Amino acid sequence: MSEPLPTPPNAHRPPDGQAPERVLWEDLGRMPYAPAWDLQDHLFARVVAQKLARREQESAGLPRPVHASPDGRLHYLMLLEHPPVFTLGRNGDEANLLASPQALEARGIEFHRINRGGDITYHGPGQLVGYPILDLDGLFTDIGRYLRLLEECVIRVLGAYGLTGERLPGATGVWLDADNPFRARKICAIGIRASRWVTMHGFAFNVQPNLEHFKLIVPCGIDDKAVTSLARELGREISMDEVRGHWLEAFADLFGVELVEADLRREAEKTD
Repeated sequence: MSEPLPTPPNAHRPPDGQAPERVLWEDLGRMPYAPAWDLQDHLFARVVAQKLARREQESAGLPRPVHASPDGRLHYLMLLEHPPVFTLGRNGDEANLLASPQALEARGIEFHRINRGGDITYHGPGQLVGYPILDLDGLFTDIGRYLRLLEECVIRVLGAYGLTGERLPGATGVWLDADNPFRARKICAIGIRASRWVTMHGFAFNVQPNLEHFKLIVPCGIDDKAVTSLARELGREISMDEVRGHWLEAFADLFGVELVEADLRREAEKTD
């Protein structure tokens, strides 16, 4: 008997009379995995440290950080593309990497073990990657709902292009023809980590990546499903700027937040 499909989530809205949480975001362009990971780790540490100090700051009457949400919480969003790289989650099986180190080097593909959930996945040019670093105490403390909302963002984007994104029972991510075992294909992978209700890692949405690279892995450890992209489904080139705009609009609406562009490298360097 198959598992029931998750109920599509309702958009989050702040309580009456409360301003929306503010999320600082940046389009970082194409960024190698290691420096992107360092930036994400620094931003994550900043959110956690600020969160732990928040009550003390409030009791001492200190001002909230510049650009923080109205209640003083910090939230960040990194959007970018990576050069070709495979990442393996903390519980992943390295046997799902089907290429030798020498073969990866010859193709210019990096490999990294990381601390998110999930198995192995691919990142590369033409893929919209997002790392939301959110303090869920300012939104809702429900990891399942958080995952469903990330999926819903991509489902909305696909709808803007006339495609029906779906969920696959027992799996995360976004799929097309999920109810057909012979046609089901994944268009967006999701893998996250959360500590103290602060999130990191995120999603990888296949806009127009090199799908041949997926043949070098068992994507997400699922060996009986295909991988696709928005460009393949539509049969034409896609503007990444356009897709990013659709995704940001969906994210702001579904999470009920205000998006503010910022220099995230400078944010990571702050000590307040």
